[in-house]
Amino acid sequence: MAAELFIGLMSGTSLDGVDGVLADFSGGRIAVRSYATAPFPVALRAELLALNTPGDNELHRAALAGNGLARAYAGVVAQLLADSGTDAGAVTAIGAHGQTVRHRPLEFDEVGYTLQINNPSLLAELTGIDVVADFRSRDLAAGGQGAPLVPAFHRALFARPDETVAVLNIGGISNLSLLPATNRPEGTVSVLGFDCGPGNALMDHWCQAHQGQPFDSGGQWAASGKVLPELLAQLLADPYFARTPPKSTGRDLFNPAWLAAQLGTTAMAPEDVQATLAELTAHACAADLKSYGKDSRLLIVCGGGALNGHLLDRLRALLPGVVVEASTDHGLPPLQVEAAAFAWLARATVRREPGNLASVTGARGARVLGAIYPA
Repeated sequence: MAAELFIGLMSGTSLDGVDGVLADFSGGRIAVRSYATAPFPVALRAELLALNTPGDNELHRAALAGNGLARAYAGVVAQLLADSGTDAGAVTAIGAHGQTVRHRPLEFDEVGYTLQINNPSLLAELTGIDVVADFRSRDLAAGGQGAPLVPAFHRALFARPDETVAVLNIGGISNLSLLPATNRPEGTVSVLGFDCGPGNALMDHWCQAHQGQPFDSGGQWAASGKVLPELLAQLLADPYFARTPPKSTGRDLFNPAWLAAQLGTTAMAPEDVQATLAELTAHACAADLKSYGKDSRLLIVCGGGALNGHLLDRLRALLPGVVVEASTDHGLPPLQVEAAAFAWLARATVRREPGNLASVTGARGARVLGAIYPA
């Protein structure tokens, strides 16, 4: 059977760099032929982070950041091709999500906007491969949130015939997919998916500020502190956590300024704040599973947060009776899942197949997502 090759690239709200996979979809299943990752250059990461909030000369800075991101993406593509011994001409397309810097669906004029910095034309030029980008905008145009987009892929990869499966992606923001048993009659139960709230973004910021490290490896620093109940209750009082799906969020809300306003001037031990931020992520995710996925007895965790042992332990403690496992045990390592999702979404675009789920985003129906930039 001839290979059906697509590349998926992901740089998420954690801003830790680029993950990429070369995926083969022949036979209707996904097989990852190679995986590559690369950290962002320091200056590019700083600029992408800065562009999450209003600043001077944004249009100029965003355009140049898009060029830098395309070059970083092209480097990962070159590594994927070299590691697998694959010629660029054998790859149908690259799915390149871009870097989300603003996400304001349904606001201002009842459509709102979502903005992913990218330069897919430059990426096509540098790689010689067609590029599919701008996945979220079509769903917004149809009245949706434009996010999350991964639940459709989660269904294709993780759904089971006889039980509901929950999938929790913990990147900078955490999002939950609830996948009903596939043997249920069509239309009786829909896939649900939404953003729970912060994932790693606040923890990573606090760790960088107080430990000089980009993230809390294994959650060891958080585990050394104690949860501050009053602070946790204050953080959870943000109206976002009480919203009902469909809902999505990003660094527009959960950012260092939000955290600083919550902390105020009260003196707190940094490790206790870190423990409380980990508890915030775990509590928000567990509460959403209890509210919307009561019948799920399996929670598959992916994204960088799946490597945080303390966070997984807290999820297990908050979800008695639910098996909490990293996605490695279910077909794909945690850092490959989102990149593989955008290879899958690129394939759907090329095949003119819908990539969204209206039950997830709130859109008026299924839509073909993305725009194609020919090489």
